[in-house]
Amino acid sequence: MKRITSITVHNKRKVFGKLKRANMAFRKKYPGDLPDRQPVHTVYGGANLFNAEIADSFSKKSLESLLTYAPDFCEFGRIFGLEGAGELPTSKKKIEKLEKALKKMSKKERRNHPGYLSFEVYKKVIRKLKKEALEDFRIDFEDGFGNRSNEEEDQTALNAAREVAKGMENGTLPPFIGIRIKCFQEETKERGLRTLDIFITELVKNSGGKLPDNFVVMLPKVTIPQQVAALVECFELLEEKLKLEKGILKMEMMVETTQSIMDYEGTNPLSRFVRASQGRCKAMHFGTYDYTASCSITAVYQEMDHPVCDFAHHMTKVALAHTGIFLSDGATNTMPIGPHRGKISKTEFEENKRVVHRAWKKGYEHIRHSLWNGYYQGWDLNPAQLPMRYTAVYAFFLESYHDAVDRLRTFVDKAARATLIGDVFDDAATGQGLLNYFLRALNSGAITEKEVLATGLTLDEIRSRSFKKILEGRMAKSDTE
Repeated sequence: MKRITSITVHNKRKVFGKLKRANMAFRKKYPGDLPDRQPVHTVYGGANLFNAEIADSFSKKSLESLLTYAPDFCEFGRIFGLEGAGELPTSKKKIEKLEKALKKMSKKERRNHPGYLSFEVYKKVIRKLKKEALEDFRIDFEDGFGNRSNEEEDQTALNAAREVAKGMENGTLPPFIGIRIKCFQEETKERGLRTLDIFITELVKNSGGKLPDNFVVMLPKVTIPQQVAALVECFELLEEKLKLEKGILKMEMMVETTQSIMDYEGTNPLSRFVRASQGRCKAMHFGTYDYTASCSITAVYQEMDHPVCDFAHHMTKVALAHTGIFLSDGATNTMPIGPHRGKISKTEFEENKRVVHRAWKKGYEHIRHSLWNGYYQGWDLNPAQLPMRYTAVYAFFLESYHDAVDRLRTFVDKAARATLIGDVFDDAATGQGLLNYFLRALNSGAITEKEVLATGLTLDEIRSRSFKKILEGRMAKSDTE
């Protein structure tokens, strides 16, 4: 065949050899999202309050709060302003009649009823609070513990470690757990390390040399990479001394200061923080109130949806996207707890209800804002906040479930050819976005594996996390048939 190109095979290999090394180095830095489960929340609680039965306690208390202040799906929908809830009845008899009717309806009929979203989300939230209300807990020796005597913190670290070991033995711990130590800035580094050392040493002693599944150490208020590097060195010393598997101690960091977003040289330091962890960093969490204070925001305006927080979120996401580092937003600090306790009057109960509903709605809107920004994890501080957490997450995904199913099924069936569905035009990037939706929805518990299969995809295809790979697999299969 007559030669029609000018670049020789030798020269092409030389050029592409260098490019391959650069491409592979890039892939190593940006491996993409991990297939691991990411918890939808982390609860931070004072270390002095932790015990081995914390997960069961959160389940009971969160469910009690939901059933007390949202006793039926109609009131539940109205509290959070769910779609169609304004059309639902308020009398007990009519609610019971509607609930029976909805249960008898086919899925398609129920989907078109104004009570669909409230009914479905309410059922899913109740099921979640019963089965696994607490996904992730951080035993807090920092803000949640406060400044106490060294003797008290030493003893608390010992007690907490023993309780974790007890929870491991009894199988009562949440799926994810860890501790937050004091930061490694000059004033608190000694105390932070001492607590870490006492806790890990006592835990290993009481657990037969093991750590809980998904255990992490949270390092707060990180401002320079050297703080991260110092913690890694301490991990290495502990692993060696306690005969732990090398690299088993993992960490998370917190973005809590402006210097975490922009350093003295005018660059974003987060990737340097992650590199300093030498592969041990699992997640980056946002500290809403320390960060807003760092930006000189006055207390009344220190909220999760403040523009300075959005800026930090976007900078963090851009710096760490596709690195496999999980991102988490902060917490709403308005607690859904009424002012009246014990035996109360009807009037006092109604006042409690108004307070709880306002706090729930506020937290719900904050969580929805985080989800909208692509942050699928956040903090909670009290069992009474968990109903709003799961309501926000489940409603966020279920609102667009049927539309996403139709779009993804059609898009895959047409094997990556652009298609027009209604008035929405889908391209390949949207295909990946739709796949991301199902991955996140499935991870959060908003939809079940069975509900994912309605897309026409297999679970293996969904878990490949790549729309491109799914299409390539489908087309390869088609070519062989």
